[in-house]
Amino acid sequence: MINRTIAPPIVDATDFKLTLKPYEKYTLDNGIEVYSVNAGTQEVMMVEWVFYAGNSYEERNMIASATNNLLKNGTSTKSAFQINEHFEYYGSHFSRACYNETSTLTLHCLDKHIGELLPVVKELVTDATFPQEELDIFKTNMKQRLTVNLKKSEFVANRLIDAYIYGEDHPYGSYSRHEDLDALQREELLAFYKKYYTQGRCIIFTAGKLPADLPRLLNEQFGHLPITRPEPRQVPFHNMEPSPEFGKPLRIINDNEGVQGAIRMGRLFPNRHHPDFMKMQVLNNLFGGFFGSRLMSNIREDKGYTYGIYSYLQNHIQSCALIVSTEAGKDVCEAAVKEIYHEMKTLREEPVEDDELSLVRNYMIGTILSDLDGPFHILARWKNIILNGLDESYFYESIKTIKTVGATELMELANKYYSEKDWYELIVY
Repeated sequence: MINRTIAPPIVDATDFKLTLKPYEKYTLDNGIEVYSVNAGTQEVMMVEWVFYAGNSYEERNMIASATNNLLKNGTSTKSAFQINEHFEYYGSHFSRACYNETSTLTLHCLDKHIGELLPVVKELVTDATFPQEELDIFKTNMKQRLTVNLKKSEFVANRLIDAYIYGEDHPYGSYSRHEDLDALQREELLAFYKKYYTQGRCIIFTAGKLPADLPRLLNEQFGHLPITRPEPRQVPFHNMEPSPEFGKPLRIINDNEGVQGAIRMGRLFPNRHHPDFMKMQVLNNLFGGFFGSRLMSNIREDKGYTYGIYSYLQNHIQSCALIVSTEAGKDVCEAAVKEIYHEMKTLREEPVEDDELSLVRNYMIGTILSDLDGPFHILARWKNIILNGLDESYFYESIKTIKTVGATELMELANKYYSEKDWYELIVY
């Protein structure tokens, strides 16, 4: 029996030996790959269909996201109301999302109801009709939402920094406009749906307490559809045309009466396959990746310019970006930018102390630990690895890098990527 009068020993997170629970993989009759993490004690599960149908594939802005959004709004036998009622009747949740390369359909439900829910998901994948009245409602709602959002400095700043970094015509840098929404036609959505969903490329991910007959059920509903598995490197490549305005102060007046400014700074960075990527994650956390970071300590805790400031790696398949993001009072925005550059300079010129680096290592390993808690989190980590064309060695190399990268390497990395002249510096007031 545990003696609870004696405190347990304190163990650093970096001393834990982390392992990523393996997935199970099987293939449906038509070649679709299914990745499963069968774990957990609660009788819940999820199935996610990942279609290669993101905005990288669209010929005109907003078609991919509109198709994904309206896919649930009617089939030849069910109205949008009946579809929603069916999922709600079984206490399930069905969601969809559109990204740059992929679009997803995600079902969360009790495992005992999966047999009643899969046929309806199949119906959405094969028989969505995109009723004109639903498209009209979608366009009206999206335009109203866009009008409201365009009054917010942070929304405008997020759109512009992506456009500066990747180019406005690149899928990573494009953004919605009222005219794009007005131009949406039902026939375009149907054509995109047929090409990239009913006859598209798909991977299925499942997690939770999975019923034993799930492979059979998935094969019955999806194993005979004209859908194929994605081939490696089939993601379309788009040329980037970054703005030449890096290294210059960019100031936009969006709301004369606003009291805050939205600060966004960024620059291009290689994708996950580059040897600097893992080490850069450590440097980024040190710089502004968590609440104890240098940016937070200086600009929030010491100067009081903002409630919060973060830096992060904006991860995409083709290329990534380093971003700094915060909102501050109008009168202190310029001072906040100055302090951000000051922290970059310090990282370039002074090696990080052991205690601070140890804190960052523990924070990062602790974050990974929380990501391994439960089958849904484990599957999310696997999905990230698989969709980026990596394998499980990436997980273990990441941990090794966190534990071993040194102060000298981080300073070299700061000199390579934290040079002021390479960053876009944007404030939207």
